[in-house]
Amino acid sequence: MTVGALHHVELWVPDLGAAMHSWGWLLGELSWTPFQEWPAGRSWRLGPTYLVLEESPALSGRRHDRLAPGLNHLAFHAGSPAAVDRLVEQAPAYGWKLLFPDRHPYAGGPDTYAGYLADGQGYEVELVASS
Repeated sequence: MTVGALHHVELWVPDLGAAMHSWGWLLGELSWTPFQEWPAGRSWRLGPTYLVLEESPALSGRRHDRLAPGLNHLAFHAGSPAAVDRLVEQAPAYGWKLLFPDRHPYAGGPDTYAGYLADGQGYEVELVASS
């Protein structure tokens, strides 16, 4: 393993069922594979890195605020611009909403082709196209 490489990310979600609908679809589309499952959570793996969604009983809030201190978004390599377009088009059926539609797909600037999505629980992802 590369020292300093990301090992895993754990997101506490207020509704695991809703997260499974949105994140389960997206992670599958991005080639992540199911890794672990327990009553309050699920995880997916891509290479040596895994991502956890957990509805913890210790959760203090009912919605993530991407504009508050803490996690703003996760950014994923999503393939070609056409792949980003396909994901953005399909995303609403899985609970995702396009952010910054007036600037899409260049909301990150003229040199970055990406889709910015938010799920119903307030989490944001950036789907970045390869150049």
